[in-house]
Amino acid sequence: MPDPHDAPGASRRPGEPWRGLYRQLIDRDRRRRSRRRRIAVVSAAVVLALVLASGAFAAAAYFGLVCGIRRSDALTGGSGFGQDVNILVMGLDSRLDENGKPLSQQDYQALHSGNSSDGGYNSNVLMVLHVPKGGGQTTAVSIPRDDWVSIPGSPDGMSHGKVKQAYGFAMDQAMRTLQASPGGRSASEIYQQARDAGRKAEIKTVEQFLNIRIDHFVEITMAAFLDVARALAPITVCLQEATKDSYSGADFKKGVQQLDAQQAVAFVRQRRDTSGSGLALSDLDRERRQQAFIASLLHQLRQTSTLTDVGKIQGLLNAVKDKIAVDRSLNLVDFAFKAKQLASGHISFVTLPILRFGWSSTGESVNIVDRSALQAEVARLFSPPPTSTPNPSPSQAHIQQGPPPAQQAPAAQSPGAQGGPSQPSSAPTYNAGNWASVLQSGGIPCVR
Repeated sequence: MPDPHDAPGASRRPGEPWRGLYRQLIDRDRRRRSRRRRIAVVSAAVVLALVLASGAFAAAAYFGLVCGIRRSDALTGGSGFGQDVNILVMGLDSRLDENGKPLSQQDYQALHSGNSSDGGYNSNVLMVLHVPKGGGQTTAVSIPRDDWVSIPGSPDGMSHGKVKQAYGFAMDQAMRTLQASPGGRSASEIYQQARDAGRKAEIKTVEQFLNIRIDHFVEITMAAFLDVARALAPITVCLQEATKDSYSGADFKKGVQQLDAQQAVAFVRQRRDTSGSGLALSDLDRERRQQAFIASLLHQLRQTSTLTDVGKIQGLLNAVKDKIAVDRSLNLVDFAFKAKQLASGHISFVTLPILRFGWSSTGESVNIVDRSALQAEVARLFSPPPTSTPNPSPSQAHIQQGPPPAQQAPAAQSPGAQGGPSQPSSAPTYNAGNWASVLQSGGIPCVR
């Protein structure tokens, strides 16, 4: 009898021994090892949180810089911040800017991920920020990029696929259609209209998958994170164990340490350990790294003068404005004032759970999920009882691995092989558990 949770086109591989979910994920990532240029995108969610927390959009509005941020017609009519708002953050694995132009050679070297011919238009980072009206706690929900979903409209003839693929399928279909019948459009206009088709498809896919309304979106390219990290480095992080990875360039000691921009890129991209130490990391550990990085930066920004350093904010916006796109109805000034509230408050980070792993009809490894359970969990997270404190749901708890969040974080150590000076041991650190735990912002979370 078919498993009710298996989506069409995805199945278990016959004869595969079904061990624990975590070990399965490790094995899957090992099978994915490939050339360095194919490693996935850095966290777009990190970039959004930094821009939010620094109040950069507010400064941009006052100094006239927002005119350089690309506005998209892919989504219109979203709610204002007087209501509950859901913002979809999309991070693409493209090695180009929002205008389809190559980056500098210096950027490609720092990103450790190939050149302009590499990457593509998968939304390798997907995060929904739920911002409640009235200043309540913001919830950031990470969607694992390999979740197997149905894709509205079947772009490129694909009715199902990984959640990250909707953008690329729709963009490819639109590019071919528009190029065949350009109707007087320039190459640049065709490219931007195809990008909008990809954005619409990704938004609709996430809305249908989670049974929510997306009010606004922010899209970030790889290089935006690098520029933000350059503006805000050194950045303090904490690791539960020492680790090294030749694919992402990660080389870190155990404990609290400060990173420069290039090291920050490696920190949020690492999903394997090649040191031979036996440390088992995975794609979901990388998502937890990204969440922890945001939490660390929110804490750091509250402790420094960045929020009032107009020169630094101007420099930051000038660097990233051609690498970010937002929907046309997003009021950037209102967004900025809401961002200031986020920076002074707390965010709860949650990674949506999976049931097990399967394979598509084309042989791709995918995440099998219980969509009804996920929709119920998201509804609970976005509409909690007034007096409740966010906790892991049963669907999260049954796959939890590793130490509980309450354990003491590792003490500060000497800097990593590539690291700068370590942070003083008095830094407020806490053990953030692993990817299956809820991460609350505040202090410096210590992660795998």
